Amino acid sequence: YTALTRQLAAWHGVVPARIVLAASASEFIQRISVAVALTAGPGAAMTQPAHAYGDYARAAQAAGLVITPDAAQAALLWACEPSSPLGQPQPDLAEWVAALHCGQTLVLDEAYAPLRLHGAPSLEGAALERVWRLITPNKALGLTGVRAAYAVAPADAPPALRARVQVLAPSWPLGAHGVALLQCWATTDCQDWLYACRATLRGWNARQVDALRHAGWQVEPSDAHFFVASRADGVGAGGPFDLKNVLSALRRHGIKLRDGASFGLPGHVRMAVAPPATQDALMHALHTLKARA
Repeated sequence: YTALTRQLAAWHGVVPARIVLAASASEFIQRISVAVALTAGPGAAMTQPAHAYGDYARAAQAAGLVITPDAAQAALLWACEPSSPLGQPQPDLAEWVAALHCGQTLVLDEAYAPLRLHGAPSLEGAALERVWRLITPNKALGLTGVRAAYAVAPADAPPALRARVQVLAPSWPLGAHGVALLQCWATTDCQDWLYACRATLRGWNARQVDALRHAGWQVEPSDAHFFVASRADGVGAGGPFDLKNVLSALRRHGIKLRDGASFGLPGHVRMAVAPPATQDALMHALHTLKARA
Protein backbone atom coordinates (compact mmCIF):
# COMPACT_ATOMS: atom_id res chain seq x y z
CA TYR A 1 0.00 0.00 0.00
CA THR A 2 2.99 2.33 -0.32
CA ALA A 3 1.73 4.24 -3.36
CA LEU A 4 -1.80 4.59 -1.95
CA THR A 5 -0.51 5.79 1.42
CA ARG A 6 1.69 8.39 -0.25
CA GLN A 7 -1.20 9.57 -2.43
CA LEU A 8 -3.53 10.01 0.54
CA ALA A 9 -0.81 11.74 2.55
CA ALA A 10 -0.15 14.19 -0.27
CA TRP A 11 -3.88 14.81 -0.65
CA HIS A 12 -4.17 15.78 3.02
CA GLY A 13 -0.82 17.55 3.19
CA VAL A 14 0.62 15.26 5.89
CA VAL A 15 3.52 12.82 6.15
CA PRO A 16 2.72 9.23 5.10
CA ALA A 17 3.25 7.97 8.66
CA ARG A 18 0.02 9.73 9.68
CA ILE A 19 -2.12 7.70 7.24
CA VAL A 20 -3.69 4.54 8.68
CA LEU A 21 -5.50 2.32 6.19
CA ALA A 22 -8.51 0.35 7.38
CA ALA A 23 -10.67 -2.44 6.02
CA SER A 24 -13.73 -0.32 6.88
CA ALA A 25 -14.85 2.29 9.38
CA SER A 26 -16.17 -0.48 11.63
CA GLU A 27 -12.83 -2.29 11.50
CA PHE A 28 -10.97 0.88 12.48
CA ILE A 29 -13.46 1.57 15.30
CA GLN A 30 -12.72 -1.89 16.70
CA ARG A 31 -8.98 -1.51 16.21
CA ILE A 32 -8.49 1.89 17.84
CA SER A 33 -10.78 0.91 20.72
CA VAL A 34 -8.53 -2.05 21.47
CA ALA A 35 -5.40 0.09 21.00
CA VAL A 36 -6.61 2.75 23.43
CA ALA A 37 -7.68 0.12 25.96
CA LEU A 38 -4.27 -1.55 25.84
CA THR A 39 -2.42 1.76 26.01
CA ALA A 40 -4.52 3.35 28.78
CA GLY A 41 -4.76 0.21 30.91
CA PRO A 42 -7.53 -1.31 33.05
CA GLY A 43 -10.49 0.89 33.92
CA ALA A 44 -10.08 3.18 30.92
CA ALA A 45 -13.30 4.76 29.68
CA MET A 46 -14.97 5.82 26.43
CA THR A 47 -17.50 8.58 25.80
CA GLN A 48 -19.70 9.39 22.81
CA PRO A 49 -22.52 11.76 21.80
CA ALA A 50 -26.02 11.10 23.12
CA HIS A 51 -27.11 9.78 19.70
CA ALA A 52 -24.34 7.86 18.00
CA TYR A 53 -23.38 4.99 15.72
CA GLY A 54 -23.82 1.74 17.65
CA ASP A 55 -20.38 0.36 16.79
CA TYR A 56 -18.66 2.86 19.11
CA ALA A 57 -20.26 1.31 22.19
CA ARG A 58 -20.00 -2.27 20.91
CA ALA A 59 -16.28 -1.85 20.22
CA ALA A 60 -15.71 -0.23 23.61
CA GLN A 61 -17.42 -3.11 25.40
CA ALA A 62 -15.44 -5.68 23.41
CA ALA A 63 -12.19 -3.88 24.27
CA GLY A 64 -13.04 -3.63 27.95
CA LEU A 65 -13.54 0.14 27.99
CA VAL A 66 -16.01 1.55 30.49
CA ILE A 67 -18.65 3.81 28.88
CA THR A 68 -19.00 7.15 30.63
CA PRO A 69 -20.91 10.37 29.92
CA ASP A 70 -17.99 12.40 31.35
CA ALA A 71 -15.64 13.45 28.54
CA ALA A 72 -13.01 14.63 31.05
CA GLN A 73 -12.67 11.08 32.38
CA ALA A 74 -12.56 9.28 29.03
CA ALA A 75 -9.44 7.88 27.41
CA LEU A 76 -11.30 7.54 24.10
CA LEU A 77 -13.76 10.17 22.85
CA TRP A 78 -15.96 9.64 19.80
CA ALA A 79 -17.38 12.48 17.74
CA CYS A 80 -19.29 12.47 14.47
CA GLU A 81 -20.08 15.58 12.44
CA PRO A 82 -22.54 15.89 10.79
CA SER A 83 -23.98 13.55 13.38
CA SER A 84 -25.98 10.37 12.91
CA PRO A 85 -28.95 10.22 12.86
CA LEU A 86 -29.69 13.95 13.20
CA GLY A 87 -27.18 15.31 10.68
CA GLN A 88 -26.36 18.17 13.04
CA PRO A 89 -23.14 19.70 14.38
CA GLN A 90 -21.87 18.30 17.67
CA PRO A 91 -22.41 21.23 20.07
CA ASP A 92 -19.54 20.41 22.42
CA LEU A 93 -16.95 19.25 19.88
CA ALA A 94 -14.73 22.34 19.94
CA GLU A 95 -14.82 22.33 23.74
CA TRP A 96 -13.86 18.65 23.84
CA VAL A 97 -10.83 19.31 21.64
CA ALA A 98 -9.76 22.38 23.61
CA ALA A 99 -9.90 20.38 26.84
CA LEU A 100 -7.97 17.32 25.58
CA HIS A 101 -5.16 16.30 27.89
CA CYS A 102 -2.33 13.80 27.76
CA GLY A 103 -3.69 10.28 27.59
CA GLN A 104 -6.89 11.20 25.75
CA THR A 105 -7.68 10.20 22.15
CA LEU A 106 -10.49 11.85 20.19
CA VAL A 107 -11.66 10.29 16.95
CA LEU A 108 -13.76 12.41 14.59
CA ASP A 109 -15.93 10.20 12.38
CA GLU A 110 -16.29 12.08 9.09
CA ALA A 111 -18.56 9.50 7.45
CA TYR A 112 -21.13 12.14 6.45
CA ALA A 113 -18.88 15.17 6.03
CA PRO A 114 -18.36 14.74 2.25
CA LEU A 115 -22.12 15.21 1.69
CA ARG A 116 -22.54 18.14 4.07
CA LEU A 117 -25.17 20.33 2.38
CA HIS A 118 -25.24 23.21 4.86
CA GLY A 119 -23.19 24.72 7.66
CA ALA A 120 -19.49 24.44 8.37
CA PRO A 121 -17.28 22.06 10.37
CA SER A 122 -16.72 22.83 14.04
CA LEU A 123 -13.00 22.04 13.72
CA GLU A 124 -10.36 23.46 11.43
CA GLY A 125 -6.69 24.32 11.47
CA ALA A 126 -4.84 23.53 14.69
CA ALA A 127 -7.93 22.02 16.36
CA LEU A 128 -8.38 19.51 13.53
CA GLU A 129 -4.72 18.55 13.84
CA ARG A 130 -5.35 17.30 17.39
CA VAL A 131 -7.86 14.56 16.48
CA TRP A 132 -7.89 11.29 14.58
CA ARG A 133 -9.96 11.78 11.41
CA LEU A 134 -11.82 8.66 10.23
CA ILE A 135 -12.67 8.96 6.53
CA THR A 136 -15.00 6.58 4.67
CA PRO A 137 -15.59 7.74 1.07
CA ASN A 138 -17.89 4.86 0.10
CA LYS A 139 -21.04 6.58 1.40
CA ALA A 140 -20.45 9.77 -0.56
CA LEU A 141 -19.66 7.77 -3.69
CA GLY A 142 -22.74 5.55 -3.39
CA LEU A 143 -20.55 2.45 -2.97
CA THR A 144 -21.28 1.33 0.58
CA GLY A 145 -20.61 -2.28 -0.36
CA VAL A 146 -16.97 -1.44 -1.09
CA ARG A 147 -15.39 -1.61 2.36
CA ALA A 148 -12.42 0.76 2.44
CA ALA A 149 -11.48 3.53 4.85
CA TYR A 150 -8.53 5.35 6.34
CA ALA A 151 -7.66 7.59 9.24
CA VAL A 152 -5.40 10.62 9.49
CA ALA A 153 -3.60 10.51 12.83
CA PRO A 154 -3.03 13.68 14.84
CA ALA A 155 0.27 15.44 14.33
CA ASP A 156 1.19 14.74 17.97
CA ALA A 157 -0.36 11.28 18.34
CA PRO A 158 1.58 9.30 20.99
CA PRO A 159 4.06 7.02 19.16
CA ALA A 160 3.05 4.03 21.30
CA LEU A 161 -0.63 4.41 20.36
CA ARG A 162 0.12 4.97 16.68
CA ALA A 163 2.37 1.90 16.60
CA ARG A 164 -0.29 -0.19 18.35
CA VAL A 165 -2.96 0.89 15.86
CA GLN A 166 -0.69 -0.18 13.01
CA VAL A 167 0.36 -3.56 14.41
CA LEU A 168 -3.23 -4.49 15.25
CA ALA A 169 -4.15 -4.25 11.55
CA PRO A 170 -4.47 -7.38 9.43
CA SER A 171 -1.67 -7.91 6.94
CA TRP A 172 -3.83 -6.96 3.95
CA PRO A 173 -6.81 -4.84 5.10
CA LEU A 174 -7.77 -3.67 1.59
CA GLY A 175 -8.56 -5.61 -1.55
CA ALA A 176 -7.90 -4.21 -5.01
CA HIS A 177 -11.42 -2.76 -5.13
CA GLY A 178 -10.84 -0.84 -1.90
CA VAL A 179 -7.50 0.47 -3.11
CA ALA A 180 -9.13 1.64 -6.36
CA LEU A 181 -11.88 3.45 -4.45
CA LEU A 182 -9.40 5.34 -2.24
CA GLN A 183 -7.16 6.16 -5.20
CA CYS A 184 -10.13 7.63 -7.03
CA TRP A 185 -11.24 9.54 -3.93
CA ALA A 186 -8.01 11.50 -3.66
CA THR A 187 -8.33 13.13 -7.09
CA THR A 188 -9.59 16.48 -8.31
CA ASP A 189 -11.96 14.83 -10.81
CA CYS A 190 -13.73 12.89 -8.05
CA GLN A 191 -14.05 15.91 -5.79
CA ASP A 192 -15.37 18.07 -8.64
CA TRP A 193 -18.05 15.43 -9.31
CA LEU A 194 -18.92 15.39 -5.61
CA TYR A 195 -19.21 19.18 -5.57
CA ALA A 196 -21.79 19.01 -8.36
CA CYS A 197 -23.66 16.25 -6.50
CA ARG A 198 -23.98 18.41 -3.40
CA ALA A 199 -25.55 21.20 -5.46
CA THR A 200 -28.13 18.74 -6.82
CA LEU A 201 -28.83 17.33 -3.37
CA ARG A 202 -29.47 20.79 -1.92
CA GLY A 203 -32.27 21.30 -4.42
CA TRP A 204 -33.74 17.89 -3.75
CA ASN A 205 -33.47 18.46 0.00
CA ALA A 206 -35.40 21.74 -0.11
CA ARG A 207 -38.15 20.13 -2.23
CA GLN A 208 -38.48 17.10 0.05
CA VAL A 209 -38.56 19.08 3.30
CA ASP A 210 -41.16 21.47 1.88
CA ALA A 211 -43.40 18.61 0.75
CA LEU A 212 -43.20 16.86 4.11
CA ARG A 213 -44.01 20.00 6.06
CA HIS A 214 -47.03 20.64 3.85
CA ALA A 215 -48.14 17.07 4.58
CA GLY A 216 -48.05 17.68 8.33
CA TRP A 217 -44.56 16.40 9.20
CA GLN A 218 -42.04 18.10 11.46
CA VAL A 219 -38.53 18.02 10.03
CA GLU A 220 -35.55 18.52 12.33
CA PRO A 221 -32.70 20.77 11.14
CA SER A 222 -29.87 18.92 9.41
CA ASP A 223 -26.63 19.85 7.64
CA ALA A 224 -26.40 16.44 5.97
CA HIS A 225 -28.02 14.55 3.08
CA PHE A 226 -30.48 12.98 5.52
CA PHE A 227 -32.72 14.21 8.33
CA VAL A 228 -35.05 13.08 11.10
CA ALA A 229 -38.79 13.72 10.87
CA SER A 230 -41.99 13.01 12.78
CA ARG A 231 -45.69 13.68 12.38
CA ALA A 232 -46.36 17.19 13.69
CA ASP A 233 -50.00 16.45 14.56
CA GLY A 234 -49.42 12.99 16.02
CA VAL A 235 -52.01 11.45 13.67
CA GLY A 236 -51.37 8.82 11.03
CA ALA A 237 -52.99 5.85 9.36
CA GLY A 238 -55.71 4.23 11.42
CA GLY A 239 -56.18 6.98 13.98
CA PRO A 240 -53.56 7.77 16.66
CA PHE A 241 -50.16 7.80 15.08
CA ASP A 242 -48.54 4.38 15.33
CA LEU A 243 -45.20 4.60 13.59
CA LYS A 244 -44.77 0.85 13.24
CA ASN A 245 -48.10 0.56 11.44
CA VAL A 246 -47.23 3.45 9.13
CA LEU A 247 -43.79 2.03 8.34
CA SER A 248 -45.32 -1.36 7.62
CA ALA A 249 -47.94 0.22 5.35
CA LEU A 250 -45.27 2.19 3.50
CA ARG A 251 -43.33 -1.02 2.86
CA ARG A 252 -46.38 -2.35 1.02
CA HIS A 253 -46.03 0.73 -1.22
CA GLY A 254 -42.37 -0.12 -1.84
CA ILE A 255 -40.99 2.53 0.53
CA LYS A 256 -38.72 1.86 3.49
CA LEU A 257 -37.97 4.47 6.17
CA ARG A 258 -35.59 3.95 9.12
CA ASP A 259 -37.33 3.77 12.49
CA GLY A 260 -35.60 6.23 14.83
CA ALA A 261 -36.25 4.07 17.90
CA SER A 262 -32.93 2.28 17.34
CA PHE A 263 -31.22 5.67 17.60
CA GLY A 264 -33.04 6.55 20.82
CA LEU A 265 -35.59 8.68 18.95
CA PRO A 266 -38.93 6.84 19.17
CA GLY A 267 -41.71 8.30 17.06
CA HIS A 268 -39.24 9.58 14.48
CA VAL A 269 -37.90 8.32 11.17
CA ARG A 270 -34.65 9.03 9.39
CA MET A 271 -35.01 9.89 5.72
CA ALA A 272 -32.39 10.17 3.02
CA VAL A 273 -32.66 13.05 0.57
CA ALA A 274 -34.12 11.33 -2.49
CA PRO A 275 -34.63 12.16 -6.19
CA PRO A 276 -37.92 13.92 -7.05
CA ALA A 277 -39.54 10.76 -8.44
CA THR A 278 -38.90 8.94 -5.17
CA GLN A 279 -40.17 11.92 -3.19
CA ASP A 280 -43.36 11.92 -5.24
CA ALA A 281 -43.86 8.21 -4.58
CA LEU A 282 -43.42 8.80 -0.84
CA MET A 283 -45.88 11.69 -0.77
CA HIS A 284 -48.42 9.72 -2.81
CA ALA A 285 -48.14 6.80 -0.37
CA LEU A 286 -48.53 9.10 2.65
CA HIS A 287 -51.55 10.78 1.06
CA THR A 288 -53.11 7.37 0.35
CA LEU A 289 -52.58 6.23 3.93
CA LYS A 290 -54.07 9.41 5.31
CA ALA A 291 -57.10 9.15 3.03
CA ARG A 292 -57.77 5.62 4.29
CA ALA A 293 -57.52 6.63 7.96
